[in-house]
Amino acid sequence: MERRRRRSVLTLSSAAALAAAAPLLTACGDDAHPGAAAVIKGERISVAQLQSRVGAVRDAQRDAPQSEQMIKQTGQLTRATLDGMIRERIVKQAAEDAGVGVSRRELQQTRAEFQRGGGGKQQWERSLLRQQAIAPGEIDERIRMQLRVEKIAKAEGIDPRTQQGNAQLNDKLAAVSKAMDIDVNPRYGKWNTGKSTLGTAKTPWLRDITGAANDRDQRQSM
Repeated sequence: MERRRRRSVLTLSSAAALAAAAPLLTACGDDAHPGAAAVIKGERISVAQLQSRVGAVRDAQRDAPQSEQMIKQTGQLTRATLDGMIRERIVKQAAEDAGVGVSRRELQQTRAEFQRGGGGKQQWERSLLRQQAIAPGEIDERIRMQLRVEKIAKAEGIDPRTQQGNAQLNDKLAAVSKAMDIDVNPRYGKWNTGKSTLGTAKTPWLRDITGAANDRDQRQSM
């Protein structure tokens, strides 16, 4: 029962992005924050850290089948990667506020479950790389983020599988992000105060990392 619940929660797509977010502050690319892609609650995401993550994805894409197509489809990779890094920090803070955490054992068990459901380690990793531009070395961090969101919802008595619960979860994370003084280097875009994301994209907090989407793709291609 717990596995089915986790799968249903982690495959949920958000009905709407966050209703509120941190205000856009002064540019962190100026002398106050040299070399920073973003500053969150006084802590920097350096340009070097951002470039390292982007480089890991590009390296994995170049070594994968249909590499040219994957690279072409992820033209906004740098912005999307920074958006994800900011969201990781928002969720981490929300988890600390809620008094919940994710153990290494929980992470490993969940990863093993997803790998089995995704057709094995190699096929599952390739699926995540193709569908969500997640490099193999970043998968554990993505799983940790997803499990934190699930535990935050549980601690708050929220069922994100419902429309009402999903809105409550968005509001909860919005309130956390608003207090974190998110300051983004303008070269990477503007922090959208209405959607709590870089640019205008609607990015759900909970995304499909189970391999289910890959299974659907394979059935549709048969």
